[in-house]
Amino acid sequence: MFVIKHYEATTGILKPRMPETMRKEERVIELENVSYSYPTTPNALKNITLKVGKGEIIGVIGPNGAGKSTLLKTLNGLVPQFYGGEFKGRVVICGMSTEEHSVAELTTKVGLVFQNPEDQLSGVATSVYEEVAFGLSMLGFPHEVIREKVLDSIKKVGLSGFENRSPFSLSGGEQQRLAIATVLAIKPEVLVLDEPVAQLDPIGKSEVLNVIKQLKKEKLTIVIAEHEIEELATFVDRIIVLYNGGITATGSTKDVLTKVEMLKNIGIDSPSVTELTYVLNNEYGFSFKDSPINLSEAIKIYKALGNLK
Repeated sequence: MFVIKHYEATTGILKPRMPETMRKEERVIELENVSYSYPTTPNALKNITLKVGKGEIIGVIGPNGAGKSTLLKTLNGLVPQFYGGEFKGRVVICGMSTEEHSVAELTTKVGLVFQNPEDQLSGVATSVYEEVAFGLSMLGFPHEVIREKVLDSIKKVGLSGFENRSPFSLSGGEQQRLAIATVLAIKPEVLVLDEPVAQLDPIGKSEVLNVIKQLKKEKLTIVIAEHEIEELATFVDRIIVLYNGGITATGSTKDVLTKVEMLKNIGIDSPSVTELTYVLNNEYGFSFKDSPINLSEAIKIYKALGNLK
C-alpha cells in the first residue's frame, strides 16, 4: 500500500514521502532520480523516482506541459534513445535497463499506445487482421502463432467480426481499440497509454475505457496518462501527479483526488462529486467525513442526508 505524500499547507503542494517497501521481485517498473531535457526544451523531467508493482494500474495526471508524455516515453526507451537530449538517472523495465537495451527489445516488454491512433497504425495493412499481425510478422513469429495471437487480441478489444475491415474505415474509437490490439498481440508485461481517449468523441471514449477496465482483470501492469480524471477514479489503483516535470504527489486514487485545494493550485480539477462535497463542507457547513471520488460513492454518502431514497 502506498501512502500519500504529506500536504504542505504553506505552498498547497504535497511534498515527497517515500512509499512503503516493495520487494524487488514485485517491481516491474523502476525509475531512480530520472531527469531529462530535450535538445530544445530543458527540464522536461526533474528527479523522478518511481516504483510500480506487477499488476498495478497507475494513473498519471497533471496540467498540459507537466511532463506526462515524456515520462511515459522513458518507459520504452524512446526517451532518450529517439529524442536525444540530456538524460540522467536510471530506468529499469522488467529487469531491462532502457539504456542498455534497444527500443525494439523493450517493445517485447512494454507496449506504448499513443494519443492519436493513426500514429500507431502501420499505414500498409489493408485489414484489421493484417494490422494486428504486422508487428508479430516483423518479430518473426510463425504463422500459426500469429493467427492465435491476432484473434485473441482482436477479441479482447471488442473488434471480433471486424477482421476484414479496412483500418481506415473504422471510427476513431475503433481505431484506438485496434491500436491497443496491435500492442496486446505482442503480450507485453506493461501497457502504457498516453491520453488514449483525448481525440475521441464520447462513444469512442467509452469504448476504449471499457477495454482498459477489462484489461485490469487480467492483472496486466498499466500506466495511463489521462485528463479524464472522473474515469480514472473508477479503476486506477494509484495516482501520480506531475507538475513542472516533477512528481508533486502520489498515493492511492482516493487520497490524491480528494485533495481538492492542492489539485486546483496546480490547475487540475478533482471529480465533480469530490468538488461538490468539498464545497458543501467548506462553504455550507456540512460535515461529511468521507469524500466521494465517483458517483456510486457519492450516492452512499449523500443518502445520509435523508433526501435520497
